[in-house]
Amino acid sequence: MKWPLIGYEMMPEMAIVDADNMMKLPPRATQASGYDVLTHAVEAYVSTFATEYTNGMCRDATKMVFDYLPRAYYSAFRDAKPDPVAREKMANASALAGIAFANAFLGINHSLSHKLGGWFHIPHGTANALLFPFVCRFNAQRHPYKMGTFSQYKYPQAFERYVELGELIGVKGKTDEQTFENWIKACEQLKKDIDIPETILDWLLEAHPEKTAEEWETEFLAAVDQMSEWAFHDACTGCNPVYPTIAELKGCYLKAFYGEKKYAEKYGDIWEVPVTLPTDTHAAYPMGLCADLGVEKTGGFN
Repeated sequence: MKWPLIGYEMMPEMAIVDADNMMKLPPRATQASGYDVLTHAVEAYVSTFATEYTNGMCRDATKMVFDYLPRAYYSAFRDAKPDPVAREKMANASALAGIAFANAFLGINHSLSHKLGGWFHIPHGTANALLFPFVCRFNAQRHPYKMGTFSQYKYPQAFERYVELGELIGVKGKTDEQTFENWIKACEQLKKDIDIPETILDWLLEAHPEKTAEEWETEFLAAVDQMSEWAFHDACTGCNPVYPTIAELKGCYLKAFYGEKKYAEKYGDIWEVPVTLPTDTHAAYPMGLCADLGVEKTGGFN
């Protein structure tokens, strides 16, 4: 299970960004780490701690990911022609996004992926990608009824920030609402371009074809309440532009697991899905009964 540790004592005095070290990064690692860069940049851009000092780095990193990640990915295959320009641009994007989120921090996309990746053994950047469009939709609520509590964050602005990024990557529509939808479509298309499945269930079936969809659904539903609580207590949650309930985090997980259409068929047009939590295991002591929780489910901590 992944829990973030935060402390400026861990910050380096200097980082050497040498793209030569990344030229032979294999396709899966290129795919996952690349979408992680996008998630870093976008979450830092909509964070309650975003400032003028971090915004420019977030925008530049976002644009470079859309421009160069597919090129870097396709150059990673054994018989492909190397693309040192794309590799260098992605290295720079990664560094810029890293500087940005070290100062503006992240949000629930990472809170959710930390638990999802640990429990179901999904690479971190891939887990971020599987959750990304659903988190964008959750954060884009124009009049959320639960807000971040930081004094410098006066009103909801994530929707406007996503629209700005949509315009930046060239998918501006006739209205802000259309631009936001185009942004979501562009993020989904980027996943397809680098061969990341649409949903968590799709990924699990591709990675573990020995299990059926029904078996994976049973295992996911057995784990999702605990993952949702632990995601709520993750250090990244506090800087999210919309402060979630545990039930809303469960809704994000389930939308990412099923996809929008199947989720709506099962749960309707809601974000909050009721959560049942064990009274003897609490996120204040996250390792609690983890050994018991992991056994007979999906590996968890095995």
